[in-house]
Amino acid sequence: MPPKTVHVVSHGPTCLDGVTAAAAVTRYYGDQAQVEAHFASNSEIDAVLQGLRPEHELWITDISWREPATDAHLRTLAAAGVRIYWIDHHRTALQRVKAGRVDVPFTDTVLSEEFAASRLTYEYLARRLAEEGRREPRFASFAPVVAMADDNDRWLHQVPGSRELAWVVRALGPDAYEDFLGLDERVTYTARMTAARARVGAEIERSFAIASASRVEQYAAGVRVIAAVCDGHPSEIADAWGKDTPGAVFALYDASSLSVSLRRSPGCEVDLSKVAEALGGGGHAAASGAEMPELRRTLAEIIATHVAEHVR
Repeated sequence: MPPKTVHVVSHGPTCLDGVTAAAAVTRYYGDQAQVEAHFASNSEIDAVLQGLRPEHELWITDISWREPATDAHLRTLAAAGVRIYWIDHHRTALQRVKAGRVDVPFTDTVLSEEFAASRLTYEYLARRLAEEGRREPRFASFAPVVAMADDNDRWLHQVPGSRELAWVVRALGPDAYEDFLGLDERVTYTARMTAARARVGAEIERSFAIASASRVEQYAAGVRVIAAVCDGHPSEIADAWGKDTPGAVFALYDASSLSVSLRRSPGCEVDLSKVAEALGGGGHAAASGAEMPELRRTLAEIIATHVAEHVR
């Protein structure tokens, strides 16, 4: 009998936390199941979930949905016998659950802001392995990667190499998940990961230059709001600027992901998850984001207006 098929849907494919959570599920099952990973942004998640027709299990990690139609689809899957697990740590998702706006009969959930989704997923699966009396060496050896993902996602940066690993995931995109399935306990980079890391330094320097040239500032409710355009690596830019600009909110439009990253500097108490939710996104109090697709049309209109002025 062929192994069962397990589907895992996670935030990605350029998010270290989401990719690590998905890889943890895959390494947990080993040869016990065939795992199919799907990655989605916040704007894509409803369509991705509604398009799935799993027969056995569905894991949703590091991401949540918004449409009632998605709840209805998940209820249909559950009624057909699909076991559905949801593990998330984003404040916006937890608040939706608390407000009763999620109506799905999950097999189990882990919803907590205590750790990043990768760590919540890994620790949940580690407990299951212990209960099953099963050993999965490739799962156990993945613990250092999980520690790095948790460290980076919670913006602690106490684990050496965590920030660099996040850079590599963003640079590799869909290829990162495949490489994560083979990482050892020393987190030895593959050749592809090493090449990606070498590219990142130049990319960050270029993105900093773009952000500095486009930087604008406003004040709202006594808070300094700094906005800019960048080409990737918004967290690194916000982190650097935050060291020199306490009590500020940074809104960086990332041309590479076509989304706005919200970050705050030390001493700022603004809950960015609420700001992002109002903009159609989500995240954490200190780090959130939103797609804001209307910005693309606004930019196109500005370009068209300026070009039209010179058409003769």
